Amino acid sequence: MKRRWRAAPRLVAMAILLSPAVAAADGFDPFFTRDGISATPAKAMIPTAAGDEDPCSFAALGMPLTLLETIERALCHNPQTRLAWANAKAQAGQLGVAQSAYLPTVAATLGVSKQKVQSHIDGLPEFDSDARPTVRSGSLKMSFVLSDYGLRSANLDQAHALLDAANASHDAALQAAFAAAAQAYFETQTAQSTLDASREAERAAGESFKAAEAKHKAGVGALTDQLQAQTAYSKATLDRVTAEGEFQNALGTLATAMGLPPNTAVVIAARKEALPDIAFVTAIDQLIDDARQNHPALLAAQAQLKAADARVAAVKAEGRPTISLTSEIARNDQLAMPPSLGWLPMDTYNRSRSVGVQVSIPLFEGFGRGYRTQSAQGLAEAKAAELAEAEQRVTLEVWKNYQALHTGNENMKASEELVRNARQSFRVAQGRYKAGIGNILELLNAQSAQANAEQRRIKSISEWYTARLKLAASVGKLGLWAIQ
Repeated sequence: MKRRWRAAPRLVAMAILLSPAVAAADGFDPFFTRDGISATPAKAMIPTAAGDEDPCSFAALGMPLTLLETIERALCHNPQTRLAWANAKAQAGQLGVAQSAYLPTVAATLGVSKQKVQSHIDGLPEFDSDARPTVRSGSLKMSFVLSDYGLRSANLDQAHALLDAANASHDAALQAAFAAAAQAYFETQTAQSTLDASREAERAAGESFKAAEAKHKAGVGALTDQLQAQTAYSKATLDRVTAEGEFQNALGTLATAMGLPPNTAVVIAARKEALPDIAFVTAIDQLIDDARQNHPALLAAQAQLKAADARVAAVKAEGRPTISLTSEIARNDQLAMPPSLGWLPMDTYNRSRSVGVQVSIPLFEGFGRGYRTQSAQGLAEAKAAELAEAEQRVTLEVWKNYQALHTGNENMKASEELVRNARQSFRVAQGRYKAGIGNILELLNAQSAQANAEQRRIKSISEWYTARLKLAASVGKLGLWAIQ
């Protein structure tokens, strides 16, 4: 009864040290799986200075807001990028699970119970007993798989491939967030330029209306001229009001893209008047080759196919024998047990040790193994088809966006010439009307042609920026060159 149970403290200590919960709470990563994922949702797409701990920590919104800041905020705060990052972290954990299968498993069991045992034999009261024994037990078991005929290796290959796929999906989400933020910024600039052009058109229409009104009051102009000019002025005012509403909507969309409330005060710089650089970097064949090698969607599809192939190998290996090394140390103490002979309680102490090799051989699984293999092979074939479809889709997008960019180049050149001619025509018509040589229809037509030309130029520049952005996204190599 007074003997100390010395094995218990050792078993408790080992159980605590080997506890997965404690290891997880301490952030224990013995296989360094976190090295395979990004430390932030934005990966390396945000340039960081030395000493920056969190590149996704931002100060107050820039005034004016730059395109680079817009993209950085969007990359960090976009829900899709954070979701893809979380999925990559989860898959990194699964890679650790696959690697842990190569290590032995150790389990400790401890138990203490109080019992009440009463015995009575008719006619022999001297053998009656009433005992309250204590039973203490503990064991430490170890199992180490020596061979599983490729099961762990196949599972590890699958985990590696799925982590590659998760990282590629993270890249794809970043590319999409990058493109969406840049597009929102470009559309806001376009809305701002459209508003500025609408205000200028309203100002010009107001001057024409004042000129027609002055000529009518002086008795040298017809009332119909004044009314036509007034109608054109009202239409220009309506266009300006519409442009103001579209600009406010664009600002709200831009703020939302950065993870901010739509009513956030945002000020952006006006787009430069000069045409952007229309020289392109490389030929279409090279762009298609780059897309095949670098596009995140293709990389993710390739990794998914590799994981599916590894899954086929794992399913087949599950039906093969497993050889394991096993060992166990156990102790069972029974204190104050009812006596089998005599009248005094007894204390018994049992210890056991074992070492052995265990072979597990699946013999019959109800034909399930064959069907699971068939299912895994079908999934692998589906992933191969998805890869082929993704490659067709990506290369076609590259081709279309390349052609759209070249079309945009020509449209910008033509719209620049159109604006230049329309401005000159309006100045001439305005001068002729004020001099009494031209008529109101000539002036209003020139005025409308100038406003339309300005809008067409703004649209062509916006379409060019969009085409270049889409082309870079379809190649899978979005970078600063695509937004400058």
